[in-house]
Amino acid sequence: MRQWRSSLVLLALLSGCATPALLPDAHVPEFAKLPYAPFSRNDAIAIATREWRLFGSPVNDAGSAPDLGEFKPERMPGLWQRVGEYWFEGQNAAVPDHAWTGKHDATGREFPPSDDGTYAWSAAFISYVMRIAGAGPRFPYSPSHFTYINIAARMAHGEAGNWALRAADPSLIAPVPGDLICSGRGAAKFLRYVDLPAGQFTGHCDIVIEDTQQGWAVIGGNVDDAVTLKHVPHDINGLIAGADGTSYDPRTPWMVVLQVGYAQ
Repeated sequence: MRQWRSSLVLLALLSGCATPALLPDAHVPEFAKLPYAPFSRNDAIAIATREWRLFGSPVNDAGSAPDLGEFKPERMPGLWQRVGEYWFEGQNAAVPDHAWTGKHDATGREFPPSDDGTYAWSAAFISYVMRIAGAGPRFPYSPSHFTYINIAARMAHGEAGNWALRAADPSLIAPVPGDLICSGRGAAKFLRYVDLPAGQFTGHCDIVIEDTQQGWAVIGGNVDDAVTLKHVPHDINGLIAGADGTSYDPRTPWMVVLQVGYAQ
């Protein structure tokens, strides 16, 4: 009888009746988890550019866009699922947000377009790009930009280690393609590099793609409810802020450059 009961327990375990805890990277494809190739600047740029093209290659240098309501790109067939993939693969498996999509919460309930600010996915997009590019455990994947902005600041101050990020003063260090540039939003829009790390705050980060005659071309998620490109003005040295830390961009108060420690 004891042997029979032991066999039932073993069968239950093998059949999945006992649910083991998921590893943080349980949702990550093998090619990115191992990774198959070194964490690459060119790959991160190519991945972000691919996602931008998937959304129709929108460019917005005006700084504002009309409210499209139900017709927001993030809610369109094929695209709301793609936003879901940013959440599913970009976030660690234990984070409840990993089950969100461009128009659903973690239970599969469709939320109204007016509530999409609660499900903002710009940090999920950055996390997805870094994850799929092969950053592995060296990037602090998060649904909030402040997580990796603050970690990068602590790296710059010598207060943290082993992360592939380092904050740089945008009035002293110019970004290069593959780096991130970030700003505070809302009540945090007056934050400057000297204020970092700054606890929890609302922010936004874009990945730098290339330098153009119009400025740095950068791509970000959840911009106009899509993956959108814009151009960021800079001076002759590529700096995006003046000596006093004020952003050259009248639309966005860029406060920090996050230098990404790619393997190549």
